[in-house]
Amino acid sequence: MQEASSSSLPALSSAYQPLPSLYLGFLAIWAASGISWAFSSWRNRHFQANNLQWILALVPLIKALQMALSFLFWYSCVHLHTCSLWMSFGVYVTGILFQTASFVSFMLISHGYCIMYERLSIRERRTTAGLGCLLYLSLIGYKAAVPYFTGFLLMNYFASFYIIFCRTSQCLLVLREQLNFVEEEDIHSLHGTLNTKYTMFKRFQGTMQVAAVAFIMFRCT
Repeated sequence: MQEASSSSLPALSSAYQPLPSLYLGFLAIWAASGISWAFSSWRNRHFQANNLQWILALVPLIKALQMALSFLFWYSCVHLHTCSLWMSFGVYVTGILFQTASFVSFMLISHGYCIMYERLSIRERRTTAGLGCLLYLSLIGYKAAVPYFTGFLLMNYFASFYIIFCRTSQCLLVLREQLNFVEEEDIHSLHGTLNTKYTMFKRFQGTMQVAAVAFIMFRCT
């Protein structure tokens, strides 16, 4: 029994040997993205009406933290032959935080934050915060294999996607009306800015459509 146990550890180490380097590469990518985004937010802090921009900057930093914990976990397993339960728990928690923060960011953008409005209404903030908390709790229950939480998670995702698509369509309609007005009044100074915002929202809408299709395919397979 002892020989089988001792011989399986080197086999595990050789099979998972590339994982530490792989996670280290992902860590470098996400850390560079997060630091550059955070630096940009700090540099433009005097031109922002609130601190919600920092929430968007936290998303890649949370992912970088998850990649760092994953790197440390697999490095200790492969090279030190010690797998830390706390490291794996940290990867689990930061993964849930990343998914929650990503959807909260998508909802902020769909409300027009950073593109059309500098501030969100109290109702929009409460809706975003409420859905974010529900998504976080649903993800915890789903990862822990708690009964019925798969249904709760799907309902939460569908509600979030519905709000994102509705708000994005409303913002696109407003921008389209503003573009038509600017073209009729022949105001060239505003046309470029509005057209850029409209293009950004159209791309965001297309990206979210791809994300929704990928999510449905992933959950149904």
